[in-house]
Amino acid sequence: MSTEFRKILFGIFLGVILIVAVCLLIARNKPASPVEIDSGYREVMGTFARVLVVAPNKGTAQKCIDAAFEQLQQVDKSMSAHDPQSEIGTVNRLASKEPVKVSESTFDVLERSVHFSRLSNGAFDVTVGPLVELWRHAQDANRIPTDAALKQTLSKVGFEKLILDANEKTIRFAVDGMKLDLGGIAKGYAVDMAVEAMKAAGARGGMVDAGGNIRCFGTPPKEKTHWLIGLQDPNVTDEQMKADRTILTLKFTDNAVATSGDYRRFVVIGGRRHSHIINPVAGQSSESLASVTIICPNATDADALATAVTVMGKEKGLAFIERMPDVEAILITPAPDFKRTQTAGAEKYIKK
Repeated sequence: MSTEFRKILFGIFLGVILIVAVCLLIARNKPASPVEIDSGYREVMGTFARVLVVAPNKGTAQKCIDAAFEQLQQVDKSMSAHDPQSEIGTVNRLASKEPVKVSESTFDVLERSVHFSRLSNGAFDVTVGPLVELWRHAQDANRIPTDAALKQTLSKVGFEKLILDANEKTIRFAVDGMKLDLGGIAKGYAVDMAVEAMKAAGARGGMVDAGGNIRCFGTPPKEKTHWLIGLQDPNVTDEQMKADRTILTLKFTDNAVATSGDYRRFVVIGGRRHSHIINPVAGQSSESLASVTIICPNATDADALATAVTVMGKEKGLAFIERMPDVEAILITPAPDFKRTQTAGAEKYIKK
């Protein structure tokens, strides 16, 4: 073998070694495929919550899930009306007598609540607590509240009777017997806090669902271009509901969605079903819509607006949402029609 030929072979050998080294270096530095972890459903805030995370690795994904549930539990601990030791429980016990100091997060939610109360002319109102209590007792007694009882209870309801001191972060009731119930906004707020915690923990994308209050962000699950959310069909039997029968699928990138309806939560009095959502102005259960779905950038607003539109009804509710930027609504009328109607921009979120 000639010297020249040996040089050529050696050059080829060095070239192959170099190519292999470069390939190994590229493979070593190539970002690993993201992992997906589904927490499954866990009981929190009086409902079932689920977190789905897309993260760089399994360890980060688990940290994101832990951080999300920690936020959900923290909001519940602060804002539950059923826990007398929570901040809201303390407000309900003492605010008729003296100003009660609360955390900045609870105060922010109450300020936001008053904003939506003004915006909706009282259709959304967290001072609805006495009415919720009245209807709960009515269910236990299997008897509709009397007109006199409704009138007396309504005198304790009204966001204008809620006194907020932004400097001191205190809450005071103007009328004795008032009670707050954040059931129409706290879950949405908790979802937003959970999403922020996931982002801070390193999530590339994720979804948080707390009792139908859902927010999605970032990278969707593999082989998907969007986050996909099924909208429950309200015209279902109990067995069909367990099978999660849907009427359409919504597609999102970074959005929140909240659905209110009487097909999952209701009370039965005298053999008749009544919605769990109470009209704070009339004192009666809201039964003009079977389902209200709100789509907007954050879960706090979506939760409050879904409650407000449920109380307003179809015509007023649609007109209300049409005036709001970056907010859409899908409404379904009650039985027997179950007719779907929606805002002009809702179609872009519906998967074909």
